[in-house]
Amino acid sequence: MKVVFLEDVPRVAEAGQMKEVADGYARNYLIPKKLAILADARAMHLVESQLKKKARLQAETEAEMKELAKQLEGQEIALKARAGAEDRLYGSITNADIAEELNKSAGVVVDKRKIELDEPIREVGSYEIVIRLTKDIVPKIKLTVIEEEAEKKEKKAEKKEKAEKAVKVKKVKKTVKTKAKKAEKTEEKEEAT
Repeated sequence: MKVVFLEDVPRVAEAGQMKEVADGYARNYLIPKKLAILADARAMHLVESQLKKKARLQAETEAEMKELAKQLEGQEIALKARAGAEDRLYGSITNADIAEELNKSAGVVVDKRKIELDEPIREVGSYEIVIRLTKDIVPKIKLTVIEEEAEKKEKKAEKKEKAEKAVKVKKVKKTVKTKAKKAEKTEEKEEAT
């Protein structure tokens, strides 16, 4: 039976191709699943219009991907992570983390599956990350992984400094109150005499 394929069928045919297939395969699988239709003039016209529509959509998608690649190319992002000895991270930086940070910092939405990492990042440092938007469009971004502990140490130092100031202020207030009480007692003694 001769059919015209509406969709790509792996190892059989691509969309728009006309091919001779077994009758049972066409009747029981291809036609009910709307992967193919019987070959006639109407079918050929239908397939041509679908192919034109598909080509137009593909061109629009490629234009969008090129624009997205321009926005991404050379983008620099920084991620903070807790690290231990020898700058090894507690855990790792994954594709999802990078996609989320791109969305936050650059306002660019990238599917995490398009970010190519050989393996998750497990050390502090700078990395060049490849994002495969399409087969040919592959922008690169720079990722810097910063140790979060360094930031925490600075915050702890600031908190300690504030606490020390608060203790000094309390001591000064206590000293002022003590002096005020002594002054009141001496005034009362002088008035009594």
